[in-house]
Amino acid sequence: MEPRTAPQDRPLSVALAGMAALAVAMGVGRFAFTPLLPMMLHDGVVTLAGGSWLATANYLGYLIGALACMALPWVAPRARQRWHAARLARWGLAATVLLTLGMALPLPGAWPALRFAAGVASALVFLNVSVWCMLRLVALGQAALGGLIFCGPGLGIVLTGLSASAMVALQWPAAAGWAVFGLLSVGLCAAIWPVLQGVAMPASAAAAGPVVDGSTPGHGFWARTGLTLAYGLAGLGYIVTATFLPVIARAALPSGSPWPDLFWPLFGAGVALGAALSTRTPAAWDRRWLLMAAYVVQAGAIALSLVWPGPAGFALGSLLLGLPFTAITFYALQEARRVWPAAGDSFPGLLTAAYGIGQIVGPPMVAWMLHHAATQGQGFVYGLAVAAAALGVGAVLFAGMAWQWPLAPRPAAR
Repeated sequence: MEPRTAPQDRPLSVALAGMAALAVAMGVGRFAFTPLLPMMLHDGVVTLAGGSWLATANYLGYLIGALACMALPWVAPRARQRWHAARLARWGLAATVLLTLGMALPLPGAWPALRFAAGVASALVFLNVSVWCMLRLVALGQAALGGLIFCGPGLGIVLTGLSASAMVALQWPAAAGWAVFGLLSVGLCAAIWPVLQGVAMPASAAAAGPVVDGSTPGHGFWARTGLTLAYGLAGLGYIVTATFLPVIARAALPSGSPWPDLFWPLFGAGVALGAALSTRTPAAWDRRWLLMAAYVVQAGAIALSLVWPGPAGFALGSLLLGLPFTAITFYALQEARRVWPAAGDSFPGLLTAAYGIGQIVGPPMVAWMLHHAATQGQGFVYGLAVAAAALGVGAVLFAGMAWQWPLAPRPAAR
């Protein structure tokens, strides 16, 4: 009898485990707050300004977690060998479960700390699961399956969004929603645990990837700076809509409309679809042009909700906003390996930190605009306009870098 293959040696098991891990860390740990915020507002346990600060606490935690992941290999290389990616991800998943369940407790004074810690945990899981799964798939000769990992956030958003919609219909309190999502995370983590085990990676795997190597043009200091800045703008660009989408829709549509509860799951469906499509992208395509196109799509989706503030406009805008969401992350991580292959997982940590800074700016900016605008709707319009503009600037940066440092030399003028 031949020995059974270990779960971490089966490419599809690795990809599905990564997908489920990101569904827990991102779909629940970070984004379950979005469909639950209207329920918390209805219960009177938080104000809109208070919700903005809870969101900010989560994004600040995400930034701190990303910075910790970036610094660990440099500050404590021996500890990094012991606290390898799989172990850090498991700890982050366990923390996400406990912190989500903690939000169900009637302790509003503790909620900012819980949301902050959930942000730290989600960054630990996102970065370490992404690195572990992608390197493991490279080692197993199935790198193309890496895109499936990034379907996880979208599927988690769909699941939590539809569940929250059902809870609203049943008139459940927000605390029940937090408890349900915590128990759901327990089940997903139980399925992940046997797969997410520490496995030594070949030294060559760290630099492997589907894009061209670092000997091509545009991999110096300015290329890295441009990528970091542009990726940070993506954090600001999407976060206003992703945090307040159900609230914005409820403010714009007639009272009692069933549509606001469906826009967030539509966003998640777009995320999952876009992540799946990103696996079909030819390896030779320049990731900077793909990132520019993704930013334009997201900016257009936000603009659509401004010029067409009805059910159809919000539905199409939600789908288009989600479509490039994790594809942006997937392409940015590939571009990070190209422009700085020797940095390992430190440069992806820096990119995630820049993204986190962009996210932190968004909710307080909206809270300030809501306070100074004549109406709540006008405040949201200002916030969405700034978000679309940030994505537009990011698209210009990627286009400029791709034009300045083309992967293939441009033909000489005759």
